[in-house]
Amino acid sequence: MKKVLVLYYSQSGQLKEVIDSFISKLPDKEITVDLKKIEPKKSYPYPWPFYEFFDEFPESVYLDGCEVQELNNLEDDYDLIILGYTVWFLAPSLPITGFLKSSQAKKLLKDKPVVTLIACRDMWVMAQEKMKKLLSDIDAKLVDNVVLTDQGKSVYTFFTTPRWLLTGKKDRFWIFPPAGIAKEEIEAASRFGERLNESLKQDKEKSGEAMLKNLGAVSANGKLIATEKIATRSFMIWGRLIKLSGPKYSLGRKVTITVYSVFLLTLVLTIVPLNIMIRKLIYPLQKDKIALLEEYYEQPSGK
Repeated sequence: MKKVLVLYYSQSGQLKEVIDSFISKLPDKEITVDLKKIEPKKSYPYPWPFYEFFDEFPESVYLDGCEVQELNNLEDDYDLIILGYTVWFLAPSLPITGFLKSSQAKKLLKDKPVVTLIACRDMWVMAQEKMKKLLSDIDAKLVDNVVLTDQGKSVYTFFTTPRWLLTGKKDRFWIFPPAGIAKEEIEAASRFGERLNESLKQDKEKSGEAMLKNLGAVSANGKLIATEKIATRSFMIWGRLIKLSGPKYSLGRKVTITVYSVFLLTLVLTIVPLNIMIRKLIYPLQKDKIALLEEYYEQPSGK
């Protein structure tokens, strides 16, 4: 009998829908699945109040994590662990980071094959690089990565995703498509669990090699990679400034967050459109280089 542990933290509920579809064809008479939600000791609101949302920015960027509840009723040992997470400020969400830094995670994931499952807007590359480091630090073995991203063009999600997070509204409005991952893409995620079912029965999880290749598990957008790297450097600077402004929810933080919000909005309305135009112009000149970057970041499950 093979045992699979599925861990996740879902705030809006979308990642839970993805997880449910992903594992729908995984368990049977030979494979059991334990589904466990990671619970922070202090719950996060949804929808987010504006300042509370940005108050989590520095800690997310610097991978501070948060205190989480210990998981109960676990098996003594698992053959495979599936870790579902969302992206907060180009990093894994605070509850996921907090769990991976816990003593329980160090025991539970040590030497175990791990499949990461990401549900996010469209920028996940830097978050997954941080995830690789977090897993490596506890001697877990990343064998596969699956990424589902929001529907609509990248420029649209600059508006649809914040609206969803801050108001809870994800419906179509004006010229913008609905926020979140398309329903049909969520439903199609069941193919990954079906493949894992077949692979586990053949002991492929023991090989350390990817089991989800040739299923369209992940597709890196090379045009966004440079943007993610630049944004990450900017986040580190602003994250430090916000931290230095005072403790969480303090007036000092609110002042700095207000300044940062104005800066960010100005960036989105001016520099971002210009950056998109420049990327389109230089793409033909960097096509081969970008293709290599895409191939690297799509590992281990990409084409």
